[in-house]
Amino acid sequence: MRYVIIGGSAAAVGCIEGIRAVDKAGEITLVSREPYPFYGRPLISYLLEGKTTQDKLLAYRPADYEERMGVRALRGVSAVSVDSEKKTVLLEDGRTLPYDRLLLATGSNPFVPKMDGLDAVANKTSFMTLDDALSLRAKLGEGRDKRVLIVGAGLIGLKCAEGILSLAASIDVVDLAPRILPTTLPEEPAAIVQRQIERAGVRFHLNDSVARFEPGLAQLQSGGEVPFDVLVLCVGVRANTALAQSAGCAVERGIVVDDHMRTSVQGIYAAGDCTVQTDPDTGRLRALAIWPNASMQGETAGRNMAGACEAFDKGIPMNATGFMGLHSISAGVYEGEQLLTHTSDTYKLLCVKDDRLVGFILLGNIDRAGIYTALVRERTPLSSIDFDLIRDTPQLMAFSATERAKKLGGGSL
Repeated sequence: MRYVIIGGSAAAVGCIEGIRAVDKAGEITLVSREPYPFYGRPLISYLLEGKTTQDKLLAYRPADYEERMGVRALRGVSAVSVDSEKKTVLLEDGRTLPYDRLLLATGSNPFVPKMDGLDAVANKTSFMTLDDALSLRAKLGEGRDKRVLIVGAGLIGLKCAEGILSLAASIDVVDLAPRILPTTLPEEPAAIVQRQIERAGVRFHLNDSVARFEPGLAQLQSGGEVPFDVLVLCVGVRANTALAQSAGCAVERGIVVDDHMRTSVQGIYAAGDCTVQTDPDTGRLRALAIWPNASMQGETAGRNMAGACEAFDKGIPMNATGFMGLHSISAGVYEGEQLLTHTSDTYKLLCVKDDRLVGFILLGNIDRAGIYTALVRERTPLSSIDFDLIRDTPQLMAFSATERAKKLGGGSL
């Protein structure tokens, strides 16, 4: 069996390991436009912050990983099209790769809206890859004298701000939304996070946008002005679907896959940020663009590509992060009955619907959040546990002995 994987991040690693769990001998070829070994993309802000090194970042898998897994890696090269009838992938250098099973793990690219004068801004970058982080570090230089403007107050933009706090003279963040993290947190917890970041010196310009760029200056729609030396664009991302479209796969804001990670074209699978799946609760297509889901999707795809029959049906929207020492975890959807407790610096929301915990937000105190995550992911009926016991403090004693054993991996209690 000949397997071709296009992409070099979490979904690709998951796919390799899924294939090898079923097929020890099949030929695996990996195509990645990045020149680097596998690395943890969510850690690029920690690289700038000095909490990790490039060597450690690139050690996401051992140096001999590809050799041990029997993977032929073609790095620093892009795939340009897929011929699903001939079952071939055309590379930018003219080579053609035949396949029996193909995984599209093409991820996403930064979305850059049209802004007057943007083309004339010399010192600009996005913030999604290691190259982006290295480019930003070079633009900031060593003098901590550069003023930075970040367009976008989502997760990527705010992690960028945290990463460069000690490297920049000032940081301003502009976003059209009325609050930070608009797709992740409701108004109240977002305000708590914003206060924490503002205490570190970051300035926000919310409910506003850049009308035009002039040399060293952003003119805002509100009439305000933000001087800057370096511009970072973190407005949003769009799934990379061009290869899927060239192969004839169904695409709707992402590559449409079923719960076995199959596309609409036989022999082609997809996983990671480039995909959308049907939400079993709402019946609507949704993206699950986070690292753990990409890894699990990739592994499911790999196993099925190699002949297994497994479903990825426990994916949930989830974010686990922190800003300036304030940690947060959120998962699921914020629907149904809302059980809320909060202080000026902490926030806890549990959302209950149809005898299930369908979502939660923990901000400040995230101890044992994995129990809440498991309840959401496993769709556990709350009537089967002592939910009152874990409303305030998650604890395994709320579960039956059998369920506690499962959650402890079969260990003794």
